[in-house]
Amino acid sequence: MAGWTCAVCRTAPATVLDHCHEHGYVRAPLCQSCNTQERPDHLYPNDIRVTDRYTRLFTTNATDWLHHWHRCPGCRTRTTLPLPHLAAWTAHTACRSLRPTHRDTHSSRRRKPCGTLRVSWTGSHHAPHSCLLTVKVDFCPSGEHRDLTRVPYRQAAEQFRIWLAETAPTVAAAAGPDRLDDLPTQFRPVIPNTSSKDLGLF
Repeated sequence: MAGWTCAVCRTAPATVLDHCHEHGYVRAPLCQSCNTQERPDHLYPNDIRVTDRYTRLFTTNATDWLHHWHRCPGCRTRTTLPLPHLAAWTAHTACRSLRPTHRDTHSSRRRKPCGTLRVSWTGSHHAPHSCLLTVKVDFCPSGEHRDLTRVPYRQAAEQFRIWLAETAPTVAAAAGPDRLDDLPTQFRPVIPNTSSKDLGLF
């Protein structure tokens, strides 16, 4: 990866080629820090913890990350995210209002979100449309461990499309089913263009 710069932060040297596990396409070269940020925090193959870093991915720097994820033609044409990322988005963003709160011990006027969010799903990313996402709260201060909601994959994907159009309209404008014809019938190797000054991959 010598000579490449991270495609997300655009400052640190790239160390890995990030790829979409669901569709198999290489997205872009990333630095170790951005690659770690991007990686879902798996507890089990179908179960992830939704940590504070998702605030950066879906709020603070959402447009940059959405653009990066949609470098995968499979995600872009279907206007969605890989299953683990869509699950994290559903728990962190679409189900935000469902998360219980508790009175902050340091201030009687403030309330803190309850415990730690976790989301699991049935099925496989090879057949995501049949999956059911279950959003849960772990480590509740009052000792509760409860399921907040269950969201079918199709509903989560539709909610994401609406949010994407509002949050990152330029990313949403480049996506959609009309681009399905552009997908190759089989995976193709990445051929870097080394003739440009910045060794541009795309």
